[in-house]
Amino acid sequence: MDNIRFILVVTFAMLLFMLQQAWEADYVLKPAVETVSSVVNSSEDIPATTAQIQTQVVTPAVTAIDSKVIKITTDVLALEINSEGGTIQNLDLLNYPNERENTIVDKLRQTFGFEASEKNTAPVRLFNAQAEKLFVAQSGFIAGNGSAEAANHHSVFTTQQDSYTLDPGQESLSVPMTWTDNNGLKVTKTFTFKRGSYEIDLAQTVKNGSQKTWVGRQYSQLLKTPSKEKGGMLTGMRAYDGAVIYTQANKYQKINFDDMHNENLDVASVGGWTAMIQHYFASAWVPPADQDNHFYSKELKLGQYVIGTYSPSVTVEVNNEAQFTAQLFAGPKIQPMMEKTATGLELTVDYSVLTFIGKPIYWLLNQIHGLVDNWGVAIIGVTFAIKLLFFPLSNASFKSMAKMRKIQPRLKELQERFKDDRPRFNNEMMAMYRKEKVNPLGGCLPILIQIPVFMALYWVLSETVEFRQAPFMMWIQDLSIQDPFFVLPVIMGISMKIQQSLNPAPIDPVQAKVMKMFPIIFTVFFLFFPAGLVLYWVINNTLSILQQTYISKQIENAK
Repeated sequence: MDNIRFILVVTFAMLLFMLQQAWEADYVLKPAVETVSSVVNSSEDIPATTAQIQTQVVTPAVTAIDSKVIKITTDVLALEINSEGGTIQNLDLLNYPNERENTIVDKLRQTFGFEASEKNTAPVRLFNAQAEKLFVAQSGFIAGNGSAEAANHHSVFTTQQDSYTLDPGQESLSVPMTWTDNNGLKVTKTFTFKRGSYEIDLAQTVKNGSQKTWVGRQYSQLLKTPSKEKGGMLTGMRAYDGAVIYTQANKYQKINFDDMHNENLDVASVGGWTAMIQHYFASAWVPPADQDNHFYSKELKLGQYVIGTYSPSVTVEVNNEAQFTAQLFAGPKIQPMMEKTATGLELTVDYSVLTFIGKPIYWLLNQIHGLVDNWGVAIIGVTFAIKLLFFPLSNASFKSMAKMRKIQPRLKELQERFKDDRPRFNNEMMAMYRKEKVNPLGGCLPILIQIPVFMALYWVLSETVEFRQAPFMMWIQDLSIQDPFFVLPVIMGISMKIQQSLNPAPIDPVQAKVMKMFPIIFTVFFLFFPAGLVLYWVINNTLSILQQTYISKQIENAK
């Protein structure tokens, strides 16, 4: 029993170390890159037929054409639409600053003689026109059957205004753009923005004023330059940065940049969507759910990647028109919001293999938060709920540990008596366990139970955008980062030491000495973990101490 418990604790410590390394690789603040105002336009020749979209792509290059930038501002978004193709670029999430002002922490730092740290309070930029960070949303048409080329993401549109603003009291904002060729083919591209929403509706109308039937498909795609930041020692445990698709057949699938390098995506599905996701935020093109869609990807020559979808072929007779629609989601990965946008879009919040535990934890956190409006209190509430759920198991486990602690002196006596006869000692020890009705493995249950829950909560805190910059109380003003004054990790270490004193010490003196070091080791690990995770552990330990103390007194007072 001692060996198994010791191995479990050591394994958990190693797991904490690896998580801590991965967490630092993802969440240690990096210096902000200076933004530029110049627009970098990505070019990619649109093939003449849909079959060629997989094979004929021209290297993107900076172009100098007569285009302009239209600025759009809503209550939650600030973005630019380039008149070349109606490409969406430089999209800022106004309610999500890179760093949050923390006046309480700054005042405390000044009190102790430290300077207040500088904050990058600029909004998070999701789409970006910088060449080294290029990330844009494009849309257009692919002509077929010898039809005249319609507007694609190289075509220059005209607009009536250079800027649009969603005014107070206004629920929606439409931005129309037009393109006309010399033969009378006209395309009207209209973006619609809604108050409080990260959904951008796209409607494209093709009006055929030419003398020939037009046939074509609508496409919508995301073009991105992968981040050059290198991963840490646990790349698989880091927040995923790459493409994903959702189809009826295979549901949610990650299509990383290596996959695109090795093979072009070529998948058909009714409904579905394509997306580029990153930590906390996602961008997704969602075509009509009842439409047959074709998903594709392509690696471009400058190390950029495209993933997108195109619609079935539509025929527009002379003097007729047809409308094509799609929806772009560009914003934080808030699960209830994404569930309303498209089926499966909430799966971009990835809780890894522990999704079956992470999803209920998130649901419960969300329900409690709806009542108390504080994510820290919600974590405390979830900790109580988890404790209550596993109360019968932990109660039996603590009883077993209390009995083990009570017979500990007798075990040491046996060890001294048979120190030169290990097999005899093991036989006598097992006989004592049977006589006293002690389960030698019972004390391992708390560790076994906590490991998957701890891991799931780690993923919930690291992937759930609601915890980003969420305040708790006093100096804890961001539950997603480490305690700025390391108070919670120290309290956690003390609680772990108290809990350890209630457990039977290993008979092996070497193991006993190592076990005594674990509160210090765990405290060091937890210095760098998010405050929300440490808060869970502190509350969990406190409840365990109360429960275990009560049970131990009952066992000790029994005859």
